[in-house]
Amino acid sequence: MNFKIGILIDCFRLSFDDALKRAAEMEVDGIQMYVTFHQMSLFNPDACSGRVLKKKIDNHALEIAALCGDLGGHGFEIKEENRSKIPETKKIIDFAHELETTIVTTHIGVIPGDKNKKYYAMQEALQNICRHAEKMGVFLAVETGPEKSLRLKSFIEEVGKNNLKVNLDPANLVMVQGENPAQAVINLKDYIVHTHAKDGRMVRKCDPVQIYNAFAEGNPENINFDDYFVELPLGEGNVNFPEYLKALESIDYSGYITIERENGEDRAGDIKAGVDFLKYFQDR
Repeated sequence: MNFKIGILIDCFRLSFDDALKRAAEMEVDGIQMYVTFHQMSLFNPDACSGRVLKKKIDNHALEIAALCGDLGGHGFEIKEENRSKIPETKKIIDFAHELETTIVTTHIGVIPGDKNKKYYAMQEALQNICRHAEKMGVFLAVETGPEKSLRLKSFIEEVGKNNLKVNLDPANLVMVQGENPAQAVINLKDYIVHTHAKDGRMVRKCDPVQIYNAFAEGNPENINFDDYFVELPLGEGNVNFPEYLKALESIDYSGYITIERENGEDRAGDIKAGVDFLKYFQDR
């Protein structure tokens, strides 16, 4: 199978330099990294120029698979907040251009089923951001999860910008939507520019709006997420990876499959096992 293996290095929970070294030792092709002041972020973009950062990564013979430009909260659902989020996202896109990478991934919020004010706030914000990204030669890739793939596809088509794409996370679809990731690949085949390798299992059906609102607002209702889903090491959850990878192969996807491990007591060990797991398929 023709794909590249990456690691979201923030998952190591090490210093940036140590995480970069650990990724290189695992002999992967590249990395994804947060460049926002996110709870997972290892990197302070205000403390390091793009030139210095790129040299560090190049020195480890790694590529930048994508930047994670997630600003948290409700994504682009709230028009008033977008007055600051739009320019912040444009700065991230400029940073991607400086680093000579073409993909910025993000969560955009929960796409409503009805075309209400949240829907139009999201649409307007993304049209604005994508106009700027197009000038910079950058794709903005929406991470899957809050809604099923066909709703996301319809929304992207209505935004109508050629550089609004998809970061397909199979575990989010399994854990939150109960959707088959292989079918999501087929549904979103014209838009996938980056994918995650993450696994998990739905415990019981949830209300995606309630769950993503809890993430956005710091979980004021003290929802026990483990009651609804659990993230697991690759191969231990309900993502059918052979089927998922075959679906990617069927659409001639040759980009990055980037390992993301958000939980667990031995994340570095789980990531290394994930690299070996993907290399088994890569060599077939």
